[in-house]
Amino acid sequence: MPSNDVRILLQAAVPTAAVGAIAAVVSGVVAGGKGAIGAVVATLVVILFMGIGLYVLQRTAKSLPHLFQAMGLMLYAAQILLLFIFMAAFKNTTLFHPKAFAITLVATTLAWIGAQARAHMKAKILYVEPDSSKGEKPEKTGHSS
Repeated sequence: MPSNDVRILLQAAVPTAAVGAIAAVVSGVVAGGKGAIGAVVATLVVILFMGIGLYVLQRTAKSLPHLFQAMGLMLYAAQILLLFIFMAAFKNTTLFHPKAFAITLVATTLAWIGAQARAHMKAKILYVEPDSSKGEKPEKTGHSS
């Protein structure tokens, strides 16, 4: 993973983890131990889903740049759908507090999206890769002018 990609991943994951930690403390106070567990699970799910999505999107941008925008839209739609499926699957669980899980899932997803948008805006990423051959002197073709 190039350094820009790792930097963007960290700049999105760290604030998300911080929001998740705050949510775990609040959920622990409000809903007890199961609330804290639900918040931690939701935070891990968001970081995992969104991190994998960012990795896939960066690989797509490098290998198929003409599909980048369509892949980005499809990827975000798929991620939101997977998060809804995950919430529906664990709606009636007794492993953790489902409401704390759902609220934390939404809060950390919004934190990830905001932090990722901020990281992309602050990154100095070239839109066009400079061609190294243009900077070199042109070779002689054997024709004289």
